[in-house]
Amino acid sequence: MQKHTRGRRFGAHGRRDRGQTAIEYLGWIPILLLVALAAIQLGIAVYAVQQAGTAARAAARTASIDNGSGVQAGKAAMSDWLADGTDVDVSMAGDEVTATAYVEIPSLIPVFAFDRATRSATMPVTDR
Repeated sequence: MQKHTRGRRFGAHGRRDRGQTAIEYLGWIPILLLVALAAIQLGIAVYAVQQAGTAARAAARTASIDNGSGVQAGKAAMSDWLADGTDVDVSMAGDEVTATAYVEIPSLIPVFAFDRATRSATMPVTDR
C-alpha cells in the first residue's frame, strides 16, 4: 500500500530547509571570525612576549661580555617586524648587567590597544 502525499513530492521539505540552514550559517560567520581573530591576536601577543625575553637575554649577554650597551644586540636578536617598536634598557650594577626589553604588541584590530610586553634578564659581568 502506497501513501499519497497530495501534490507534495517527497523531499520538497528538505530543499526548503537547505536555504534556511544557509542563512543560519551566515549568522555564525561573524562569531567564528571574531573567535579566529582573537586566537590569532593571542598568538601574536605570546610571540611578542617571547621576543622580549630574547631581546633582554641577548642585550644582557652582550653587555656583560663587551661592557657595552647591548641595545643593538638585543634588537638584532628579534624579528625585524617587532624590533622597530622595541626599547631596550641596559644597566650595570656592580658585577651584574640587567637588560629590560619593552616590545609593542601589534593589534589586528586598531580599536584595541595592548600594554607593552616587558621582560628582563640579568647576567654576570665577565672579566676579559
